[in-house]
Amino acid sequence: MIRSELVQKLCSDFPDLTQREVEGVVSSIFDSITDQLAKGGRVELRGFGAFSTRKRDARVGRNPRTGESVSVTAKRVPYFKPGKEMRERLNLQEVTAE
Repeated sequence: MIRSELVQKLCSDFPDLTQREVEGVVSSIFDSITDQLAKGGRVELRGFGAFSTRKRDARVGRNPRTGESVSVTAKRVPYFKPGKEMRERLNLQEVTAE
């Protein structure tokens, strides 16, 4: 599902809201998560999962096209850990599909 599909789904679930209002809510949620992660924080949505960041150390990588060594700087990357309820629902679907 992409962002526009999420907006359309929410519009159909909440017909009393306009598409512009739904887009504003979705943007606000994503911006809030991004802002909190940028500050080094963590965002936990009970039953869904937790967003956090992890540090990656500087390293020497390789350009796949040329094979040349390239210096890759240290950085923080987003990380998502699914919640217990989500893991159970995903595994439940696999069991019923077999």
